[in-house]
Amino acid sequence: MIAAAAGLRAAIFRSTYLRYGAASAAALGIDVGLFLAALIAGVPAVFASVIGYVAGAIVHWWLSSRAVFSSGLADPGAGRRRQQALFVVSGGIGLSVTVAVVGIGARAGIDPRLAKLTAIAAAFQTTYLLRRRIVFA
Repeated sequence: MIAAAAGLRAAIFRSTYLRYGAASAAALGIDVGLFLAALIAGVPAVFASVIGYVAGAIVHWWLSSRAVFSSGLADPGAGRRRQQALFVVSGGIGLSVTVAVVGIGARAGIDPRLAKLTAIAAAFQTTYLLRRRIVFA
């Protein structure tokens, strides 16, 4: 059991995709927690998804730049600012995917939590590819 856990941990640290998944899971905890809290507070689903997504994106930058794509992190200065801007743009694209999916789901009468789950999968793939191939390339 301990050996299997150690093997899984080693595999995660070797795989950029798995590290990105772990960083995304942490950011997702922030995202979904705030999304659900906002829904409980009566915030419309689309706005609740924006609140959660933006907070999760801040956490994601820190984790992505330090633990996932650290070898591609630009030195402080103009290069880092460019990278941060690209990260924000990729997050904006992911946010657009999230808002579109949740919005379409809400208009179709789908439970916002189910729409959010679908949006999570779509935004994850979109942002991973953008960040791996453009932001931290």
